[in-house]
Amino acid sequence: MSVRGLTVRFAGLTALDAVDLTVLPGTVHALIGPNGAGKSTTFNVLTGVYRATGGSVRHGDRELTGLPPHRIAEQGIARTFQNLALPAGTTVADTLLLGRHRLTRAGFLASGLRLPSATQEERRHRERVREIAAFVGLERQLDTPTGALPYGQRKLTELARALCLEPGLLLLDEPVAGMTSEERRRTASVIAGIRDSLGISILLVEHDMGVVMRIADTVTVLDFGRLIADGAPHDVQNDPAVLRAYLGEETAS
Repeated sequence: MSVRGLTVRFAGLTALDAVDLTVLPGTVHALIGPNGAGKSTTFNVLTGVYRATGGSVRHGDRELTGLPPHRIAEQGIARTFQNLALPAGTTVADTLLLGRHRLTRAGFLASGLRLPSATQEERRHRERVREIAAFVGLERQLDTPTGALPYGQRKLTELARALCLEPGLLLLDEPVAGMTSEERRRTASVIAGIRDSLGISILLVEHDMGVVMRIADTVTVLDFGRLIADGAPHDVQNDPAVLRAYLGEETAS
């Protein structure tokens, strides 16, 4: 994904100011910054929830600027959210099956009549759901209602549902927020596996710097809507502008 000059203004307030970033294929790219830096705004523009005031967003050779969310999802871009949005009474299996919607070819009538073509397609989708659940470690919870899962497994369910879209690019909005240390470790391992085993590119917003520094290939830092650093995790971690943004003061030389 290539983002160039991305600018967003709300009633005169500049939320993003000409931001550039590039998510390279098969990498984890972290987007970090203090609260109010513009991270969620960036995600909402990239997924069509907000419209940019200026700039462009491209995925491969496709222009995404201005497309609605469902059209962006059709281009192979999936996301998770800060706040969980799972149907509490639906099993994990059926929740993940919702993520297969854009890949379903059988029409409403064929599905309702249980025609052989629709039945075969559903069987294939459910098999893929089982594979993805096993990949993230939820194979034993497939028949469990999502509302009965502990918090960490509900977060993994949302991640698995996004994977069920078979995305080329996955946007993860604070995927380990609120988890225990063990849940954070396991989820970070799953995210690294998505990159290493599945080859899916990931754009990650996360406040847990331990996770960011452990799994990110590239880090982009925003502060008050402006890009202040971009590069390898170690270089960004020691960048004076980044330290000032987080600490609010000049660091000693």
